[in-house]
Amino acid sequence: MFFLIGGIQPRTVTLDDAKRLCASCGLAQARLKRIDHYLSLFFIPLILIKRGQPLLMCERCGFVSSPEGPGERPLPISRTELDKKNCQKCGSPMESSFRYCPHCGAPNN
Repeated sequence: MFFLIGGIQPRTVTLDDAKRLCASCGLAQARLKRIDHYLSLFFIPLILIKRGQPLLMCERCGFVSSPEGPGERPLPISRTELDKKNCQKCGSPMESSFRYCPHCGAPNN
């Protein structure tokens, strides 16, 4: 018997290591990134299917914005990205529907 495990998976690529100011939290924690989609086989990305648009993603608060800055055309954000936030105690990303942080166990206010 022979099984193949494959599919399409996203992969975040950092385009520039220079830290920029986040429009949401105001800290210099945003980096220029891009989300590419790859065809994978046994969870190994093999073939690039779709190259994403460059965007600024804050590593502290998780805010995603356009690299042109505020006042420009906003990027479309999926519903799952809007439902995520960071824990106030440890800063780990989690969904807003969680009552407790899965990483540190702090209550979600």
